[in-house]
Amino acid sequence: MSKTTSSIAPQTGAAAGRIARRFAELARRGEMGIVAYLTAGDPTLEASEKIILAAAGAGADVIELGVPFSDPVADGPTIQRASERSLRAGTKLTDVIALVRRLRAKIETPLVLFSYYNPILQLGLDKFAAEASAAGADGVLVTDLTPEEADDYRAAMHARGLDTIFLAAPTSTDARLAQIGRASTGFLYVISRTGVTGTRDALPEDLPALVRRARAATKLPIAIGFGISLPTHVSVLGGIADAAVVGSALVAAVEKSASPEEAAAAVAALIQSLKHAGAAGVSRRGIETGSEQKP
Repeated sequence: MSKTTSSIAPQTGAAAGRIARRFAELARRGEMGIVAYLTAGDPTLEASEKIILAAAGAGADVIELGVPFSDPVADGPTIQRASERSLRAGTKLTDVIALVRRLRAKIETPLVLFSYYNPILQLGLDKFAAEASAAGADGVLVTDLTPEEADDYRAAMHARGLDTIFLAAPTSTDARLAQIGRASTGFLYVISRTGVTGTRDALPEDLPALVRRARAATKLPIAIGFGISLPTHVSVLGGIADAAVVGSALVAAVEKSASPEEAAAAVAALIQSLKHAGAAGVSRRGIETGSEQKP
């Protein structure tokens, strides 16, 4: 596998895809986007289909479908348990792709496959890209794949019109942020803090400075994740970012529910509250008052 990214030009073929269109629409409305993460197959594939449809119906702007993996090192306890439940139910990567196909027949919400690299590599890059694209996926985020090792992956995904979304961290240097930005399409996922996923009470104080550095490195929309769980988080983030990624709080709602129907209702209610905050938060007020929104 190639260890440089210089041979792969930034991909523009997906510029008119669902993800780009959704962020453009959000920008026109001056509205903060909500990217909802849910583990596919948690607690079963049938149940997660109902829950994901409820998330879309409640207004999620992008939905990340987590592919369960046996060693989810970047995930906190809540999502780890969700992966364990999904794996016990027998969920495989091919099942998640089939789920995408069923969802795409019912909704137009952008769908991102969120995975570790091992399942994709085991299936084969070209086969995965072809099947994911044919099913109606819009992008892929591989948690443990760095831009330096991603030439073959990016080429395979871009050949099928799939956005490649990479993670940027508080520890990323300006040079590395630029490299991550060049490798990314769709949006740039900025991790708000070091460590694993999980809900938090407050956002890091240095987050605005991190987003300013990311803005200087890419023209892509910026989504903030890790620790985002409350409407107040979304309202504040509206002044600096384009979307908030909410995962653990949604997965926890699924875990606490006694039935798929209860889980779907709980997830929908949380997303609705987050969407309301996104529509009425800092970024929206900036549009309404005619003031310039600054990161």
